[in-house]
Amino acid sequence: MSAGPLVVLVGPMGSGKSTVGALLAERLGVPYRDTDADIVTAHGRPISDIFVDEGEPYFRELERQAVAAAIAEHTGVLALGGGAVLDAGTRALLAGLPVAYLSMDVEEAVRRVGLGAARPLLAVNPRRQWRELMEARRPLYTEVARVVVATDDRTPEEVAQAVLDALELKDV
Repeated sequence: MSAGPLVVLVGPMGSGKSTVGALLAERLGVPYRDTDADIVTAHGRPISDIFVDEGEPYFRELERQAVAAAIAEHTGVLALGGGAVLDAGTRALLAGLPVAYLSMDVEEAVRRVGLGAARPLLAVNPRRQWRELMEARRPLYTEVARVVVATDDRTPEEVAQAVLDALELKDV
């Protein structure tokens, strides 16, 4: 059995998990993996389509399976979908792993995600819905995180460096 991922990134949609994850992997000389991309590849359609066509419970089960597989198999940098922490089993799997929560405020989220993006959970009144999602998820992100890194007004490179520093990792 592997030691698990070197770094796991959690946080809301638009927090930069994919961008920062790829930068971290490059700087650490390890592979990068994104569980949302795993789901899209395995099912041959966008997450928004799965969400709309099959419903949130179906998608969350796919997500739970994808995260469990990635934690078991991957030893590089791993980015999880924004809602992955909703599952208690997933949170248990993250216990003891080097998890970084990429946080941001609502104004930054709206700027990054946009109001017309294909985000099923933000279809109506995105600002209010993002705030409600974060009220529910912030304690879960904090619960699983070893470190919290604010992404507001930072470049992806600055966020990646802050994650490396916070987790006391050295790039190659």
